[in-house]
Amino acid sequence: MSEAFSILRREFIYIWYYFDIQFRQIFWYWVIGMVIGSFISVFAKDRIHGLFTGIQKKKWGVVGIVPACLLGIASPLCMYGTIPIAASFRKQGMREDWLAAFMMASILLNPQLIIYSAALGITALTVRIITCFLCGICAGLVIHFVYKDKEFFDFRGFSERESHDTHPNLLVRYLLNLWRNVKATGLYFLFGILLSALLQRYVPQDLMVRVFGGNEAWGVLMAATIGVPLYACGGGTIPLLRSWLAEGLSLGSAAAFMVTGPATKITNLGALKIVIGVKRFILYLIFVMLYALISGLLIDLIL
Repeated sequence: MSEAFSILRREFIYIWYYFDIQFRQIFWYWVIGMVIGSFISVFAKDRIHGLFTGIQKKKWGVVGIVPACLLGIASPLCMYGTIPIAASFRKQGMREDWLAAFMMASILLNPQLIIYSAALGITALTVRIITCFLCGICAGLVIHFVYKDKEFFDFRGFSERESHDTHPNLLVRYLLNLWRNVKATGLYFLFGILLSALLQRYVPQDLMVRVFGGNEAWGVLMAATIGVPLYACGGGTIPLLRSWLAEGLSLGSAAAFMVTGPATKITNLGALKIVIGVKRFILYLIFVMLYALISGLLIDLIL
């Protein structure tokens, strides 16, 4: 009995050691990400969406996909928050290729996730931003050329959700948003660190190298596939990515994971299926997987 207890105690110490290291390395990125994300959500969200409405008056044609992507990345809303906003944009006559670019970029990246991803290092952060931005561009171009004379989205029944940020005191409004942010991401953040610690303790490094390394195409495909069931929260996956990158995950494989993860997150898929229908939903999944695989291979080839 005492021997079993000693083994459990030893394993707990090992796991706590890995957990503590990861926590210390990532915690402040998480805090800063929430602080900045809540600030943008409370004080800059309407300005960002106003800018998107403003570009509707510009005669930019397909080039308008570029600012649409940038504003999608700047938007702090989740997909369930983005779709009602997009519905209101569509009612105002917004082009569908611009909407597709805005929504795709918004799914993949936001200011808070950019701060989180800084914990992966400047190279991985740059790869994530460029990959997600180009994915939004590609989504817009697909809608522009394939569905030029057809409607892709069906926003019937959607209306803009009532904002929670309504308290008359600006400081209280910000603190309430920050608290909602903590509740929404905190458990995922801690679970991600715990899962990373368990993997570091019990999964041999050479196994990670065999799965994600060696054959680049296989590693990218595996990372893209794993991103589908594993991704639940952007902040929660950062500890895993840090650990995998240290153990042999290529930047191309990481990029593939960072595309398929948020793009196939179950809540995002549920929202998208409502507004694009079953057939186009399947096409969306094919697009995401192909883009993740091709971009991952190109990144590994370049870097």
